[in-house]
Amino acid sequence: QVTLVESGGGLVQPGGSLRLSCQGSGFTSRYTNIAWFRQRPGENREGISCIDRNVGTTNVLNSVKGRFTISRDNAGNTAYLQIDNLGPEDTGVYYCATTTDKPRTWAHTRQCLSRHEYETWGQGTRVAVSS
Repeated sequence: QVTLVESGGGLVQPGGSLRLSCQGSGFTSRYTNIAWFRQRPGENREGISCIDRNVGTTNVLNSVKGRFTISRDNAGNTAYLQIDNLGPEDTGVYYCATTTDKPRTWAHTRQCLSRHEYETWGQGTRVAVSS
């Protein structure tokens, strides 16, 4: 049974940066991808970025390119989300999730950012951007 624990959220001023972490335990080779999702107040959870645990291929939502960077540790058990130049629109709860048995090309696809493709979720970490 895989469990995911997010950390690194908090209150930050506009223009600041945060690095979120997603620590996973219980991974097997079947778990191929990890993704970060953001849920802003009153909105659906949206996919921000995803990464292939094995080869490190990444995908990122167009609207946040240049500010959000996903990465992983060498073992593929921890994923990170670096967020730069934070704005009020980034306020929300950030979740990480993982899925199984996807091909190595899958990280290039739109499905990699779809919440419907992920089976296991963390509890979320809250980010608030305010002066």
